[in-house]
Amino acid sequence: MSTFNINLHEAVYSLSDALDLVGVTHIHHGKRVAYIAAECAKPLGWQGQCLDDLFQAAILHDCGVSKTAVHARLAQFKWEQDSEHCLVGSQLLSSCSLLSHLSDVILHHHTHWSVLKDLDIPMQVKLNANCIHLADRIDVLSLACLVDQSNLLLSQKTITDKIFEKRGNWFCPELVDVFIDMTQSSRFWLALEGGDTSSYTATWKAQTPSKEIAFYELKGLVHIFSHIVDAKSSYTKEHSDGVANLARFLGERFELSEESCEMLELAGLLHDIGKLRVPDELLEKPGKLTEEEYAIVQRHSFDTYDILKNISGLEKITEWAAQHHERLDGNGYPFQIGNGAISLEARIVAVADVFQALAQTRPYRGALDANAIMYILREQVVSGHLDATVVLCVERNLHACFKAAHCQ
Repeated sequence: MSTFNINLHEAVYSLSDALDLVGVTHIHHGKRVAYIAAECAKPLGWQGQCLDDLFQAAILHDCGVSKTAVHARLAQFKWEQDSEHCLVGSQLLSSCSLLSHLSDVILHHHTHWSVLKDLDIPMQVKLNANCIHLADRIDVLSLACLVDQSNLLLSQKTITDKIFEKRGNWFCPELVDVFIDMTQSSRFWLALEGGDTSSYTATWKAQTPSKEIAFYELKGLVHIFSHIVDAKSSYTKEHSDGVANLARFLGERFELSEESCEMLELAGLLHDIGKLRVPDELLEKPGKLTEEEYAIVQRHSFDTYDILKNISGLEKITEWAAQHHERLDGNGYPFQIGNGAISLEARIVAVADVFQALAQTRPYRGALDANAIMYILREQVVSGHLDATVVLCVERNLHACFKAAHCQ
């Protein structure tokens, strides 16, 4: 089993970039919440691993949200049906050995302090969860104020009064008092007003060096990405898993190295992460997309590249994932590269993506059987889109491919 030299902070930051796409209009919400939470924690003496755990949990706190409609409702200061995404996010992190220690914090990041303080869980978990809850609501109020006026300093009293009203009920009194004291400085508001916490998070990313991570650990982290995007629509459930399984299966048929096959699996899991930017209604539209709508959907492969390119150690995986809509005749997207520049691994992911998508029900058609899929793959070879050698490998192993893609 291979190991990968990865900076975990870079990977978590990139996952936050992916989550930013869901909000569409609330860009960098996770990073802003992490900034606010850390600023509240420092006066209380939180430091080292304690502060790092808070920052990681805060930057990922909305990992249970895939749909833009749900994200929009969470942007309301008070919404009573906010527990589902906490549960989903907690379950996702608990399945990842690298982040499982944060799962209880995510589970309770919308639990009111009046309830949370009496739960039988460690006090630091309670405080981390409530600190994120406080920071999250501060950012929601700040973003709402910025809609009406560009200067947050003019909204300082409105925001702090609203937070103080919930002191002891929603929020831990000690955390509220620290927040009120801290926000007497205009620096805090000006940083939020500009929406620029990049230098703050850049410093955080640089604090942890890269380290060797086993394949199963990296797969657990990557699976968080794939689950979030596949949950965006009922029609794409398990799509990334199916592409990953089939890509690895085909890599093994080509007798690629174990490391390359593992990387193919990871590329399959990550290939559609950019679809988080696509509005829910386009993914579930039963009819043909307009030219404008298709252009919106098309950019997802570039967004996949844009999210993953900053994770050192995943360069090849990023390339294979981002090129899954490139075509041998050069008419693919987003880079319009031709046959000579498309690696075998990227061509495998492209075929696996088409195969699995055809085998799943979509809003505009039913799932196709193996023979019908094979007919379309041959057509795409003739048109210059897909690689003939990879498609021939599929044909020789058709039923095994169908099974590998979760389509039995």
